[in-house]
Amino acid sequence: MSGPYRLYDSHAHLVSDDPVRYPHNPFKLNPPKDGKPAIRAPFGPGTVGIPGGMHGPSPVNEKPTAEQMHGWMAELNVVGIAAVQKGMIYGTDNSYIVDAASLFPDEMSAVIIVDPQAPETPQAMRDCAKRGAVSIRFFPVNVIDKAAWLTTPAAIAVWELAAELGLVVDLEAPPYDAEDMIPVVEAMADRFPGMAIVLDHVFMPDVTQPDFGIGAQFDGFAARKNIYVKFTSLIMDVIREQGVAPEAVLRQTVDFYGADQVMWGSDIGTSSGTYKEMVERAIASTALLTEEERRKVLHDTGRRVFVGWDGASD
Repeated sequence: MSGPYRLYDSHAHLVSDDPVRYPHNPFKLNPPKDGKPAIRAPFGPGTVGIPGGMHGPSPVNEKPTAEQMHGWMAELNVVGIAAVQKGMIYGTDNSYIVDAASLFPDEMSAVIIVDPQAPETPQAMRDCAKRGAVSIRFFPVNVIDKAAWLTTPAAIAVWELAAELGLVVDLEAPPYDAEDMIPVVEAMADRFPGMAIVLDHVFMPDVTQPDFGIGAQFDGFAARKNIYVKFTSLIMDVIREQGVAPEAVLRQTVDFYGADQVMWGSDIGTSSGTYKEMVERAIASTALLTEEERRKVLHDTGRRVFVGWDGASD
């Protein structure tokens, strides 16, 4: 592979270094009723900052400010990011992510987390969209019936408002029970064909299965060209923990969805490693792609979906 490559990071978490101005109010994980730990496989050792895996007992977990991220982007040829709200620090208080993105509006676009059941959500969406937010994210922490959570009348109104405001809908893939959400995503993609729906972490397939779990159950996603998937450091960690080669999984992902529906995201601020390492891992994971596919996954698809990049302008 030749380089350097131009990249667009579709999944970067930013965190303020001023907790007084931006107080922490994280989602708290409730213990599941089945008695199992709140975090379990495939979020295994070494993934998302949990010590004990191949990152070692003291993994590097960088949580950059907008200013730090701006500097790293310049060093690593990352031309833009989708700046994703850090729910496990701020919950649905999107103050920092919107303020952070507004510091570098040509480089950073805010992805806010919203609760589809909260009465304040519609006004928050309107306010954040006026300030440049490009996407809402559904983050179903502690939600048992995820399908119902996304399809109540209040939730449908949120989907409708996102379509009206021209916002991307980003959906966190849970480590289990994701299959319950598949028909919901398909139905909403059909109901709002002009709206982009982006699924985090390739929607957490079971990479121990044939074709790395990227098969028939996702046929509806692949067939709907307004559904996209992110190939992130988090899913690469999960793949690694299973002894599977990330480049093989990305090859299958692109074969299944097409490079126009696949985008890279670092998951900086959550996954372990330095940003430089994450960029290097991203490029290495494209080893089995063509140059055109690599360009789309590392840059074109994410930038087009989140900020409407037309391929002609920078």
